[in-house]
Amino acid sequence: MNNLSQNITSVIRKTALALLIATSVTGAAFAASKVEGAPEAEHVDWSWAGVFGTFDRAQLQRGYQVYKEVCASCHSMDLVKFRNLSDAGGPEFSEAAVKALAAEYEIEDGPDVEGEMFMRPRLPKDAMPAPFANNNAAKASNGGALPPDLSLIAKARGHYSFKDLFMGRDGLTGGSNYIYNLLVGYEDEVPEYITNADAHFELGDSNFNNFFDGYKIAMSQPLYEDSVTYTDGTVATLEQQSLDVTSFLIWAAEPKMEERKSIGIKVLLYLIILAGLMYAVKRRIWENIKH
Repeated sequence: MNNLSQNITSVIRKTALALLIATSVTGAAFAASKVEGAPEAEHVDWSWAGVFGTFDRAQLQRGYQVYKEVCASCHSMDLVKFRNLSDAGGPEFSEAAVKALAAEYEIEDGPDVEGEMFMRPRLPKDAMPAPFANNNAAKASNGGALPPDLSLIAKARGHYSFKDLFMGRDGLTGGSNYIYNLLVGYEDEVPEYITNADAHFELGDSNFNNFFDGYKIAMSQPLYEDSVTYTDGTVATLEQQSLDVTSFLIWAAEPKMEERKSIGIKVLLYLIILAGLMYAVKRRIWENIKH
């Protein structure tokens, strides 16, 4: 038993040491990539962050509009069905609105009774349409690069660290801040802080972004002031559009977030009550017994 205990302790120590080293190396690499004078990334106070956070329905609906009118020209969302837009905890469009949104696009179906394929309007059960017929067509239209599917992009760009754990943040918060800052971080010209740090810095065919690793990004700036005209009358500033579409992408990656949080809170309350009852029973059983 002593040997087993020592082995377990050794494994725990080695694992903890490896995690600490990995965290330190990651932090050092991130710090090393930061050029002096570069702007600081903004940490947004998201409505859905935290244990009791919830999505802003109007914001999710605006975010879908930004995705539909801007992002969908290059990026797919294969894992999101139109019916999801009416789910509780999401944008919560009405069923009639979802049917109308889906019917704006066609999809190949069949075969029919004669064995022929045919086109029909999309239904709520169908996935959102992809902008290209296949990956090769997508690459050909984007200089050889494949635009990523955005269904889970918020999770893919999230990060997890000991600091986030102790500060009460999670990977989704990191992913949302990354996406938001990326969308607002474009510059028409290379900033002075870059040329001061590297006089030979050249963009080539890339675009400059303050918050992309290496500052060179192939994707051109997708959002500008008034890129969309919001149906609810909200002023479509660059920042507002970026906030809205980022929240929509977070929902797409975590469509059951609100339900999960609600269940978690109920479970914790149940455990607290159960612990109190068990303590009361223990006191009752042992109160007349001498120790």
